[in-house]
Parts: sequence; C-alpha cells; structure tokens
Amino acid sequence: MNKLLKEFKDFAMRGNVVDMAIGVVIGGAFGKVVTAVIDIFLTPIMEALPKLENGGTGFVGSLISFVAVLVEFLLTALVLFVIVKAINKAKNINKKPEAPKEEPRKCPYCLTEVDKKATRCPHCTSDIAGK
Repeated sequence: MNKLLKEFKDFAMRGNVVDMAIGVVIGGAFGKVVTAVIDIFLTPIMEALPKLENGGTGFVGSLISFVAVLVEFLLTALVLFVIVKAINKAKNINKKPEAPKEEPRKCPYCLTEVDKKATRCPHCTSDIAGK
C-alpha cells in the first residue's frame, strides 16, 4: 500500500500534472470573469440593436446568446494563450543559450577523434602536431 501511495505522490507532484491543475483552476476563474464582462457589457449592446422579432425572443434572442458564447470562448482562449506564452517566456528567462559545440579535431589520416593537445593520433600513431 505504501508503494502505491508513493507512486501516486510522485505522479501528482510531477510538473505537468501540477501545471495542468493550475491551468484548469485559472481557466475556470477567468471563464467567470469573461462571462461577467459579456453579461454586463456585450449583451446589452447587442440587445439594443434593432429587433427583428417581438421582444428579441426567438431567432434573434438565440443569435444573441450564440454570439455571446462565441465571444466568451474567443476571449478566454486569447487570454489563456497570452498567459501561457508569458509563463513559458518567464521560464526561459534564466536559461542561458547553449554555446555551439566545437567540431572535434580529427586525425587527417584515419579520421579518428583526437584530443586538441595531442601531437600523435592514438589510433594510427600518425604525427599530427603540425596539422
């Protein structure tokens, strides 16, 4: 039983699982903010547009609801994209770019890799000091 709990703890504390959980929580909270913005600002503007039917019910009412949901989705996706992009950039701030690797020195006769300070090839014993 202890082994199972240890494996579960290792799984749950892995970076990807924790990142995903944080993303879900932030996404849910931000979804509520976007819904409030749409309900407070966008829906009254759309309802103030000229009505095609009595009282804005029927097709126009459904169209307003659909547009509100679509805008909510697009705003949520856009903001989450920006948040993830900022987090990824913040993760890479302290990372130093890798220096390009030097080409290894090779023996001109047998093409075996040779130490930079070597004067003879360890494989074919050729003199490579002046090359």
